Amino acid sequence: MESVFAALAGGDRQPFADAMADEFSWTISGHGPWARTWRGKEAVSRGLMAPLFGQFADTYRNRALRIVAEGDLVVVECRGSVATKSGARYDNHYTYWIELRECRLVSLTEYMDTALAERVLVPPGG
Repeated sequence: MESVFAALAGGDRQPFADAMADEFSWTISGHGPWARTWRGKEAVSRGLMAPLFGQFADTYRNRALRIVAEGDLVVVECRGSVATKSGARYDNHYTYWIELRECRLVSLTEYMDTALAERVLVPPGG
């Protein structure tokens, strides 16, 4: 996970995508249009990542502040930073709970500032 987040800090999303298992699921916790689960690597890529990253004006970077691991569970506290095409900043704070199996990501539960996301982004499917 350290190398994946080192790449994300530099703007390279490919190692994260490569680490996803085919059955990977991504859940955004909370309420509102961002709170839902995408199941399957393809659904995450097309249903969440493509519409999200399509709103960014430049390279998204996500820097891990702290990574704690116990067995196949990894918790990452991180900060994202990017300008949107609308001119707003999307500098969000996250905590990811990641489940691994055989060194592959099988699930991620994301806790973030959903009010910021609702204020500056169009939600996936919205």
